[in-house]
Amino acid sequence: MSDPAVILNAAAIQRALTRIAHEIAERNEVGAEVVLVGIPLVGDQLAFRLGKILSDIWKLPVPVGVLDVSLHRDDLDQRAAPTIHPTVMPFDVTGRTVVLVDDVFFTGRTTRAAMDALNDFGRPKNIQLAVLVDRGHRQLPVRADFVGKNVPTALAEKVRVRLDTPGRPDEVVLEK
Repeated sequence: MSDPAVILNAAAIQRALTRIAHEIAERNEVGAEVVLVGIPLVGDQLAFRLGKILSDIWKLPVPVGVLDVSLHRDDLDQRAAPTIHPTVMPFDVTGRTVVLVDDVFFTGRTTRAAMDALNDFGRPKNIQLAVLVDRGHRQLPVRADFVGKNVPTALAEKVRVRLDTPGRPDEVVLEK
């Protein structure tokens, strides 16, 4: 196995998040209607970072929640016991624009599970999807509204987003 190739370094991740935040602000003129919902384990960290940037743009706090989708996946029968992460939704999503935030967009199945899980918290006016990396290989008819970087990959390759790791810079790597 070869060394992983760095796709995005810390500065490139920050630039991508800043661009995504500006695109979210352009598409959603009423910032008070927008909430961000991150999908663990990395999408939630990205959602909090986007929330800070959007708060600076809109000059108002942007609510951020965390949504575990483990029990809404369609492959539960093919996995060992799922790891459950805390869901923290300190707001009602009814009538709001929800921007789901994830790190890597692959088959679309996690996004579908997130939309199912979101229904437990109300009926959003609109759901948008922001991802740091879109690697292709969709199995469902979903697409991201906001993408940091498109990275065509082979099915056997892995895209890893590493954030807030002690002693390591933030980075996105491609493992062959």
